[in-house]
Amino acid sequence: MSIIRNAAVLATTCATAALLSTAALAQQVYRIVGPDGKVTFSDRAPAANAEGTAVGAGPRSGGAGAEALPYALRQVATRFPVTLYTSSDCMPCNSARNLLINRGIPFTERTVSTNEDIDALKRMSGESSLPFGTIGAQQLRGFSDTEWTQYLDAAGYPKQSQLPPTYRRPAAAPLVAVPAQPAAPAADKASAAPARRPSAPPAAPTGPSPSNPAGIIF
Repeated sequence: MSIIRNAAVLATTCATAALLSTAALAQQVYRIVGPDGKVTFSDRAPAANAEGTAVGAGPRSGGAGAEALPYALRQVATRFPVTLYTSSDCMPCNSARNLLINRGIPFTERTVSTNEDIDALKRMSGESSLPFGTIGAQQLRGFSDTEWTQYLDAAGYPKQSQLPPTYRRPAAAPLVAVPAQPAAPAADKASAAPARRPSAPPAAPTGPSPSNPAGIIF
C-alpha cells in the first residue's frame, strides 16, 4: 500500500508540473536568422536556406545524446532523472538495466565495486544492497518489474521507447571517481646534471717575469 501511496504522490507532482509547463510543451519556438541576416521568431521550423535554433527548450537532461531527445521526453528526464546503481555478477541489476533499455528510458549508470563505492551507496540509500535506483528524489531498493514500471509511469515516462536512432547511452562509471594519479616529480636538474669538476687554479709562474723580476715563488 505504501508503494501505491508514494506513486500517487509522485503522479500528483508530475501532473502539477505538467500543468505548469503545458504552454511550453505545446509549442516549440525557433530563433531564425534569414539569408539577409534578419532575426525572427516563429513556431515553425526554419527553411533550408535559413539558420535556426530552438529556444525555450529547457536544460539538457545530461548524458550522451541528451540534446537529441524528443522535447517531451527531455522535459521528463530533466524533472525526474533516472540513475541506476549496479555491480558485476548481479542478475537483478541486469534485469533493472534491461527494463530501462527496452523501455527507452535515458538513464545514468553508476557501478559499485570498491569500499569507497559501498560507503557512498550506504550514505545515499542506508544500505549496501543492489540494484538501487532513483527516479528524481524517489528511491527504489532492489528490483521489482511491477514497482519500477509503476514509478516510471507516475513520472510520465513513455511506455514505449521514443529514443531517436542517434541516441547513445552514456557508459557506466564508478560511483566514486578514481582520483587521477599525481604526475611523477621532475628530477632535480642539479642532481641529474653531471658533476662539474672544479677548474684547476692557474699555474704559478716558475721564473722571473716583468712583474716578478726576482722570480719569487710563494
